[in-house]
Amino acid sequence: MIIPAYNEEARIGPTLRRIDEYLTAQPYPWRVTVVSDGSADGTNRIVEAYADGRPNFALDAYTPNRGKGHAVRRGMLALEADYLLFSDADLAAPIEEIEKLWPSVESGAAIAIGSRPLRESRLEIRQPWYREMLGRAFNKAVQMLAVRGIQDTQCGFKLFRRDVARDVFSRCKLDGFGFDFESLMIAKDLGYSIAEVPIRWSHQEGSKVVLMRDGPRMLRELVRLRSMGKKKRLEPRAG
Repeated sequence: MIIPAYNEEARIGPTLRRIDEYLTAQPYPWRVTVVSDGSADGTNRIVEAYADGRPNFALDAYTPNRGKGHAVRRGMLALEADYLLFSDADLAAPIEEIEKLWPSVESGAAIAIGSRPLRESRLEIRQPWYREMLGRAFNKAVQMLAVRGIQDTQCGFKLFRRDVARDVFSRCKLDGFGFDFESLMIAKDLGYSIAEVPIRWSHQEGSKVVLMRDGPRMLRELVRLRSMGKKKRLEPRAG
């Protein structure tokens, strides 16, 4: 499991405790790596203290801040496991929702993703109306330009087979929030199947996405990915 984190001192402790409590009760082996993306607060100290004496937890910290896409890509390519889940540090999708993703990958899907717009999903705390409206509009743009048939590319709760994660993320190049649609676009280009799964989800305050700054940037990245063509998208990332 990979948790990208940037200045998450206010919630990373409770998040790790909840993950530990849940996964310890499961019959399968597991590991958690927090990838601290240039955090300048107490995030690293809290994770290190929690991981001390708990071999299932690890911290991968670096500077300077590179972006969520860089953090997720780094974790996906480094962690050795049969299946790789990445989850946002706020646990907007509770860790127990992983049990809804397993059946899809066990029945043959290469990737299983949490999807909030599905009718069966349960949104216990919704986003502010303007964020939800803009999110829907952005997802429409993604469907038209990049990943047809996927209703929610941006939910931070995705499960990959290890071989698929390595194949996809070795080609990803975006360091920012656009990595979500980039990774799924590349997966589609490579012919991997993606299962959208209804989940339970609650909006959490403190999102690092600033709509007026990051929205236009993501749209530019989306258009650029679409225009470069499949062959260019699938080139391995340099370095």
